[in-house]
Amino acid sequence: MSQILEFAIIVIVISASGVMTPGPLFAANVSYGLRGGVKSGIKMAVGHTIVEFPLVILLGIGVFSLEIFPEFRTVISIFGAITLFVFATLQIKTALQKKDNITSNSKQGPLVTGIVLSGLNPFFIIWWLTIGFKLISDAMLIWAFSGILVVFLLHIWMDFVWLGGVSFLASKSSQILSNKNYKILMIGLSLMLVYFGITFLTDLIL
Repeated sequence: MSQILEFAIIVIVISASGVMTPGPLFAANVSYGLRGGVKSGIKMAVGHTIVEFPLVILLGIGVFSLEIFPEFRTVISIFGAITLFVFATLQIKTALQKKDNITSNSKQGPLVTGIVLSGLNPFFIIWWLTIGFKLISDAMLIWAFSGILVVFLLHIWMDFVWLGGVSFLASKSSQILSNKNYKILMIGLSLMLVYFGITFLTDLIL
C-alpha cells in the first residue's frame, strides 16, 4: 500500500507541472471557458484524452520491448532527468514573465481543439517520450502491464480537474488566472521537478 501511495505522489506532482504549464491548450481552454464555462474545459480534456491514451499504451508496449536491453533503464533515467530540468527551467521563466490576456480565434469546438492541440504539441510528445516513459517503465516494474493503466489514471484525472477548473474560473473572471499565487505555485512545482530529476540520477548510483 505504501508503495503505490509513494508512486502516486511522484506521478501526481510530476504530472501537475506538465498539466498546468501554460501553452496552446491552456490558452484555447481559457478562450472557450470565457464563453462556455466548465463544460468547454471538460470537452477539451476529452479531446486531450483521445490523443493521450493511445500514446500511453504505445509507450507501454515500447517499454516492454526495450526492457530486454540492460542499458535501457540507465538511458531513460538520464533523458528523463534532463527533460525534468529543462521543463523546470522553462516553467520558472514563463511564470516570471508578465502574462497577457489570452484569447483564441479558433473556429473549432473545444473537443476538436483538444485533439488537435494535443496531437500537434511537441512539448506534450516530448514529455511523454521522456518523463512519461520513465514513469511507465517504473510502474511496469511493479505492476507489469497493469502499470500502464496505473500511470494513466493517476495522470489523466488532473487534466479534467485542471482544464475544467480553468474554464470555470475563466467564465467568472480571466484575471483570476494571472495572479501572484499562480506564479508561486508554478515555481514551487518547478522546484519539485528539479528534485525528482535529481532522484532519477541518484537512483542509478544507489
